[in-house]
Amino acid sequence: MIGLDSNILVRYFTQDDPVQAALATEVMEQRLSEAEPGFISVVAMAETVWVLDRHYRFSREQIANAVETALRTDLLLVEHEPEVFAALALLRQGRGEFGDALIGALCARAGCSRVLSFDRGALRLPGFQHP
Repeated sequence: MIGLDSNILVRYFTQDDPVQAALATEVMEQRLSEAEPGFISVVAMAETVWVLDRHYRFSREQIANAVETALRTDLLLVEHEPEVFAALALLRQGRGEFGDALIGALCARAGCSRVLSFDRGALRLPGFQHP
């Protein structure tokens, strides 16, 4: 298995730097295999979404499509895939930011009864409460 950092994913999705984008594309489309798939940690996924949103100003739909591409690619293993799918669904519904939705899904998986937060956007998500 090959771990993939967020910068590989960002370059692949944005194609903004000719040299790095070409290398990222080679990794994603040629180097990964069933014997050696790519691994995306939840941290790398959250960083990727944050960079696409804040730095590249991707729309919600563009971000959701990028996350879905990673989730549906057979040669990629996404850490905590069900929770990433849950966060993706909430992102598509416009119910908060991906990172907050992922925190909520991971906390629910861990058995938390609720997530305390001061973030007004996060408080719109299921399971979040103001302290």
